[in-house]
Amino acid sequence: MARDLRMLFGVNDRSVAAEEAFTNRQAQWQAVVAALTDHLQRIASPAFNVEDLNGPRHNIVVGHGVGGIGKSTLSRKIEASLSHPGGRPAQWDAPTWPLERILPVRIDLARASGIDFERVVLSIRLAVATLGRPMPAFDLALRRHWESNHPGEPLEEYLRRGGLLSRFTNAVNLPQQMQSALSDVAQALTMPGTVGGVVGQLTTSLVGALRERRQTVRALAGCTRLADILEAEPDLETLSFATHLLAWDLAQLPAAQRIAPVILFDSFEEVGDRTHRDFERLLQRIVWLMPNAMFVITGRNRLQWAEDDLHGQLDWTGPDAWPGLVPHVPGSRSHSGPAGRQILIGDFSPEDCDDHLSRRLARDGQPLIDANLRHVITARSHGLPLYLDLAVMRFLEIRRSGRVPQADDFGDFPALISRTVSDLTTDERHVLRSVSLLDAFSVSLATRVAGLPRDAAALRLAERPFIREDPTGLWPFHLHQVVRSAIRNAADGTDDRWSQQDWQRAATRALTVLGHEWSEGPRRDRAVLIGCLRQGLSLARDFSLDLEWLIEAAFSYIGDSVWEPLAPPTHDHETAALRTPADALVETLSTLARRQREHRALTVTRLTTVINSSLLPTELHDMAVYYRAKALRDIGRSQESRRGYQQVVDGGGRLAQAARRGLAQAARLAGDFPTTHAAAQTLGWEGRHQRVLGDLWWVQGEPARAATAYLAGRLEAEQHAKSGEAAHCQVLRALATAFLDPHQADDELELAEQLLAGLNLRATGINAAIAALVRDAGHPTLDDRLRALRTEVDDAGLTSMAPTLELAAAFHQAVLNDREALTSTISRLCDLTQGGDFAYYTDIAYFMADLPRENPSPAQWLEGQHATRERWRTLVTARRAHLEGNR
Repeated sequence: MARDLRMLFGVNDRSVAAEEAFTNRQAQWQAVVAALTDHLQRIASPAFNVEDLNGPRHNIVVGHGVGGIGKSTLSRKIEASLSHPGGRPAQWDAPTWPLERILPVRIDLARASGIDFERVVLSIRLAVATLGRPMPAFDLALRRHWESNHPGEPLEEYLRRGGLLSRFTNAVNLPQQMQSALSDVAQALTMPGTVGGVVGQLTTSLVGALRERRQTVRALAGCTRLADILEAEPDLETLSFATHLLAWDLAQLPAAQRIAPVILFDSFEEVGDRTHRDFERLLQRIVWLMPNAMFVITGRNRLQWAEDDLHGQLDWTGPDAWPGLVPHVPGSRSHSGPAGRQILIGDFSPEDCDDHLSRRLARDGQPLIDANLRHVITARSHGLPLYLDLAVMRFLEIRRSGRVPQADDFGDFPALISRTVSDLTTDERHVLRSVSLLDAFSVSLATRVAGLPRDAAALRLAERPFIREDPTGLWPFHLHQVVRSAIRNAADGTDDRWSQQDWQRAATRALTVLGHEWSEGPRRDRAVLIGCLRQGLSLARDFSLDLEWLIEAAFSYIGDSVWEPLAPPTHDHETAALRTPADALVETLSTLARRQREHRALTVTRLTTVINSSLLPTELHDMAVYYRAKALRDIGRSQESRRGYQQVVDGGGRLAQAARRGLAQAARLAGDFPTTHAAAQTLGWEGRHQRVLGDLWWVQGEPARAATAYLAGRLEAEQHAKSGEAAHCQVLRALATAFLDPHQADDELELAEQLLAGLNLRATGINAAIAALVRDAGHPTLDDRLRALRTEVDDAGLTSMAPTLELAAAFHQAVLNDREALTSTISRLCDLTQGGDFAYYTDIAYFMADLPRENPSPAQWLEGQHATRERWRTLVTARRAHLEGNR
């Protein structure tokens, strides 16, 4: 590693070692060459066994870095360099091994490429087709998979339609190679030569021959796992394991014809996130099961496969399995094998930032910058190498003064500004400062925020390396975070720096432009609302601006009950004082979104703080009062909830009708059903009258009428483009239907799941889970689900949902005629409803089990207690009959 002379001459202490820690593309190419050289030596060793499933894997190298840093370009260059000598950049050294031994294939995993796992496997096989030979073991499994999963669709047609024929010049030969493999096996088994329609019969016969160790199939008998794969269900799981057969086939080639596939997976971050790893698990199997192939993976993140914490999420994890993926610790010898197989491309990850700072300045092999300070610098750098460089210089400067460097010494560096704007025109500098006010922007938005008449400066700026692009975003461009922070916060010593008044005027202009973008822009969807609201709230808060269009946008936000995370972060959000109306609005909307993952008691506390501040205009003040009333209802404080609803009704504002619904629902909770029914007739769409009726009908034992009302409510919501309300009504329709018909409830729940996708509706999700319990009532395996739901309801603080969950349990127990369990459930219901709300749920539990009720609740049933009892009892007996009929 080269000596960093600037650092070296920045300190008198010769015991301090200063090393340059950055890499370049040539170094990354050299790392790939070194890894491939090591791989070729391993697979050429007599000790190498392609069927060994236990040994560690060294057949991988990973390039990772932030988006737009050139990972895909590097992947393409590597593929070209391995394909032919002319494809290698001039500055890259030539490898020592002949390219004829290498078979590269690059697979773009980006969603935009339309890739799926089946196409990944086909791409690898199509690349191997260039050898002009069948891969008999794998081709049998692939043909069986294809006929099972694509009945009536010739592979040739699929390849042609999918564009694979044009990409792989030998793709046209694959079907013939597969047919040749099948014919050879058929001949060995003395079956008819034409096997087009009898692949199943062929594989069955082959499996039998392999199990019986017949000499006729000795060519395939050496593949010890072939029979197991051919017997397995031909799904994607089996296809992933079948890649082991392709590795085996390649290992059987004569030495003179043997090649080493190099498979380049690009855009690896798009195979899923770090929670959902289904696609990643399939791809990892390919890497593990093809040890004679080299894999070059590029993506935004380090591969975590060497971490033990992933055990159970992936098939092979830990440092022993993947020694090359272990974060490199200088001097460590804990794992044999190649180190440094994860290569940083561009900006550094937090781990690499820490490693860089540790190695930049050291004494006696120990980092000069302590771990806590390295953590602070890493967090503030956002991975920008320049920031780390400036931080090391700042560290030395402070140390020379005799003072110990502290975390507060490492903020925004003015040098970042000067280096960023040094080669920009005046207009480009103006646009740069203007867009630093925004989280994201388009060229058009940047021009208007800057107040310029033409797009030229914004177009030029968008091509600069510190501007990052996300083509899928609402606004595709954003500033590198550390550059943005420096421009906003560092002391700007440039000649055209802005005054505080300049920043204030720019912020006012930006807020106006965002309002225009939302109300009159080319798109008028919710994504635009959320994008404009997020950025507008941040500007209004940071510069104490008037709320203007944000008031109307806030009401549009709450109108759909979707609750995307919205409020911009502050440096100290939890303790930040409310000083302006913008502060209060940010806190209100943040609280409404956060209640989907927080206890509702916290929602009450936060909204009370906003209400007591008296900072919001009247209509937004009503918003805080209304949603506090809802949260109070959720945690069982019914009287306070009713007072809040009544206050909003008395104010006559735009939430008055919603508050009337709250009062109608409060009457229903108290068992005053006639009042609820009468109120529903006056609520209209704004008061969600159909949902109120649905909630009323099902507790009367009339789930069919309830389901009809919920359907009408969902259709109204769809007509008004309110996806949150539509999803809520559909979930409630599924709940009502679940009491009547489990089969229809399946369909209703499936639709509810589709409508809930992408929405942040915790309570509605719990309602869907309760509906699934009711649908499955009578099956003896619901106890674990009941316990899990009780815990979730408690964690969310949704006290008002607990009685409905217990009623679902009572229905289940009544169907089973489990009197002991039902007695416990009734006891819980009594405890939950002793305040008066939902007291009639205990009545319903007795109705279901046909038990006498000595002290019924004061509920005013719409058609009397006897009729209601009969309806609930009929639902239970009908479910019993349904279960009996399915046995």
